[in-house]
Amino acid sequence: MDYREFFRQFKHLSGTPGIGGKIKQRPEDFIVVEVVPKRLISSGSCLIYKLKKKNWETMAAIKEIAKRIGIHYKEIGFAGTKDRHAFTVQYISICDIALKEKLDSLKIQDIKLEFVGYGKPLKLGMLVGNKFRIIIREPNLPIEEAFERTKEIIAELKSKGGFPNYFGYQRFGERRVVNHEIGKLLLKGQFEEAAIKFLGEYTGEMEGDEARKNFLETRDIERALEEFPKFLRYERAMLYRYKETGSWKKAFAVLPRPILRIFIHSYQSYLFNKVLSRRIEEGLPLNEALVGDIVCQVKHRIPLRSKTFKVTRGTLRLVNEKIKKGEAMVTGPIFGFASRLADGEMGRIEKEILEEEEISLKEFKMKTLKILAEPGGRRELLIKPLEFKYKSLPEENALAFKFFLPKGVYATSVLREIMKDH
Repeated sequence: MDYREFFRQFKHLSGTPGIGGKIKQRPEDFIVVEVVPKRLISSGSCLIYKLKKKNWETMAAIKEIAKRIGIHYKEIGFAGTKDRHAFTVQYISICDIALKEKLDSLKIQDIKLEFVGYGKPLKLGMLVGNKFRIIIREPNLPIEEAFERTKEIIAELKSKGGFPNYFGYQRFGERRVVNHEIGKLLLKGQFEEAAIKFLGEYTGEMEGDEARKNFLETRDIERALEEFPKFLRYERAMLYRYKETGSWKKAFAVLPRPILRIFIHSYQSYLFNKVLSRRIEEGLPLNEALVGDIVCQVKHRIPLRSKTFKVTRGTLRLVNEKIKKGEAMVTGPIFGFASRLADGEMGRIEKEILEEEEISLKEFKMKTLKILAEPGGRRELLIKPLEFKYKSLPEENALAFKFFLPKGVYATSVLREIMKDH
């Protein structure tokens, strides 16, 4: 199953047909520029660099830089992960000023480092958001018709409050859509089943699929170590660890924590998407609070996901006035062991999804592998892109889009409503 097939289960908010088209035909078609708080790069004792890259995953780029300058990759701080199939600009921190000369002279293909000053150590989540410039090529309609259709879609979505805030396909895997399934198995403590899926699931279209297929059929560790390509370094690390320990739990623990946590986050994202889709399917509004909903505050047009309150009959009118003024937004659940669930219609949906998945909140404590414990939280149901602009590029048979999104919000979920390609 590829991501298009996977995403068919999640409902569109707009009914206007999409324009189709293609994204990421070349890295420069998808430009992402990270925005971090100015205070993080204005004073401090760490070296701060802009990392400009294309065709590199953030974690892979960090590891390559660390190897070249002779430090452990964990000594390089960064605020957010960025797509591989894009041209991306983000910040990294290295708290050893003696490495500046090495960093300034470093040469890695498709990676460029630009020194910007001294600041504080960067940690995941410290960004404000990202600026995007994206090109959709070869729409299904003549370019001017595609431009007018885009206008219609955006007008419809504006009347409904924005774009549905689905987690994008990057969260689940573009071609091997298995991250959420692995996450659920890990939550259940089913480490062997999770490992078999991570190592053995294949599509038949990717390099290394023959080795995955053979492992799935034989479970032969020695053969897998011979056949798995070197670039599948996480898979190979797990195989070696299992060979040493005979424990799939210990094999998973050998993965870098950010990689390991992706599986749990992916399952949480899948559950959020299901809740959001169910709300749309039932015709419940996303830009209007119902009794029992949990809403978050909005400050300077950025949702404050940690500042939430539950809507009662007594506060319903006031809350909806705040939503209309852009001071609050309705949220959905990022399920975790400390999750605060909604009441009313939204609460019913949230409980139904948990029951359908046969998962309980306490399972997110991950007693069998506590480093993966997730307390959960809330996330706004709508995307309201800032500085949203678009234009047609007739000479290229394409449309160009520019906008800003808060951290954790996916540009591909904005494009999904416009393109409706899955």
